[in-house]
Amino acid sequence: MNELVGTGRLVRLILRRDRVLMPLWVVWIAIIPIGYVASINGLFPTAAGRQTYADESAHNAGFVALYGRLFGSSLGELVAWRAGFIPVAIGLFTILTVIRHTRMEEETGRRELLGATVVGRYAGLAAAVLTTCVANLVLGALVALGLMSQDLPAAGSWALGLEFAAAGWMFAALAAVVAQLTASARSARSIAIVVLAATYVLRLAGDISAIGSGAVSWLSWLSPIGWVQRIRPYGGDRWWPLALAVGVTAVLVWVAVALSARRDVGSGLLASRPGPASAGAGLRSPLALAWRLHRGLLLGWAVGFALLGIVFGGVAKSVGDMAQDNQTFADIVARVGGTAGVIDSDLAGSIGILGLIAAAYAIQATLKLRDEETSGHAEPVLSTATGRLRWAAGHLLFTFLGPAVALLASGLAMGITYGSTAHDVGGQVPRLVAGAMAQLPAVWVLAAIAVLLFGTLPRLSPVGWGALAACLLLFLVGGAVRLDQWVMDISPYTHLPHLPGGEVTATPLVVLTAVAAALAVVGLAGLRRRDMPTP
Repeated sequence: MNELVGTGRLVRLILRRDRVLMPLWVVWIAIIPIGYVASINGLFPTAAGRQTYADESAHNAGFVALYGRLFGSSLGELVAWRAGFIPVAIGLFTILTVIRHTRMEEETGRRELLGATVVGRYAGLAAAVLTTCVANLVLGALVALGLMSQDLPAAGSWALGLEFAAAGWMFAALAAVVAQLTASARSARSIAIVVLAATYVLRLAGDISAIGSGAVSWLSWLSPIGWVQRIRPYGGDRWWPLALAVGVTAVLVWVAVALSARRDVGSGLLASRPGPASAGAGLRSPLALAWRLHRGLLLGWAVGFALLGIVFGGVAKSVGDMAQDNQTFADIVARVGGTAGVIDSDLAGSIGILGLIAAAYAIQATLKLRDEETSGHAEPVLSTATGRLRWAAGHLLFTFLGPAVALLASGLAMGITYGSTAHDVGGQVPRLVAGAMAQLPAVWVLAAIAVLLFGTLPRLSPVGWGALAACLLLFLVGGAVRLDQWVMDISPYTHLPHLPGGEVTATPLVVLTAVAAALAVVGLAGLRRRDMPTP
């Protein structure tokens, strides 16, 4: 037990450091299913309407790819199905949290410093996994209580809450294993996120096969996301997949502990390749260094956005077909998205989601500046003739132009996919690319908030995620719960044109861009004047 000495104190340290960010993602995710209850009730107030919707959706490849398989038509089953992508989001947040408090602590040297005190060898790993798993359990409880408050059955509500918690537990354990493999937090994050994406693709391929020939439906059972969705909340509440998830979590944690015992603190089991003795000609400027640090991130986001564009483009025509027999559904979709037809409305709503996700990329790219500062990597660069603004500009180029590349990729993919089904690729690609690029001013505002915090209040830099969480919450549930317009207007996304199908006016785009520029300028002015590094 000496190896776990100090675990409780490290748990308190993690809770203190994440006192803003962790409650934000836990509460934000817990609220989303409640919004789905109001939305589905408004769309299909009768059992007959829900049955028709379920019959049409259960065999729709686009919907199955995005949300998973639908097994019933009750309100609870539709809510659980509509929340089918949430385990992926939980997995992402969980991975980032565990790696931040394990591998990042070693990379920055803080773990070695703490190891000189009365702290056991496995205390840091145990504290990170324990805290994250408890956070996921709290998330599950909030989901269950929230859905029970909407008069949904208690058993199904707890089943859905535990589905979310179990997904988080497995990916927390996975992140703990990956953190033992590399000496770099960036590499660990990349490996874990690739595994997360692979589990989603396996679930997608298996579920789509299941509604067709069923030849490779077994692929869903290779995915932790597929396991937890087989709990089937409100549709039988099968608990044995939960036991499977708990067992896999325990095995992965044991593997992480075993691997941790086989390596030195600060190192990884996969040996790092030694770099050249001197930098090449292409790595002797702040911009070249920023490119080296951001290129993998940019490529990953661009590929991910292209895949999302393919999924959203494939779903659009099915939404139009479904709305032909349900005018209420058409009216709701029109209020969420655009104004010129149900398909355009759905595409506009999908593009709005992409715009919010693009802001996550922009904030992540901005916070790379903070990572470079706290890890001590910025100090050697700034000790040369490179000034602070020039150093920051290299990173901020990816903050503001990187989302443009990702949105362009999604717009092209969506246009080609939907255009192929509508036999109008040449006409749809320009419309959807324009709609995707119109999201940039709002993305830039959220990125500029992160720049402002980094430059003026660096310790509060993670609060930039809170602004994104608020915008996402307004987007997902604001319309369903009929919030006042002034509340909706807090989000910069509310002021964007709903494209394709809506009218375009230059004023909101110009104003949002000007606000973003002003916030960024204030942030950079603060960066010039404050001390560096700030712990």
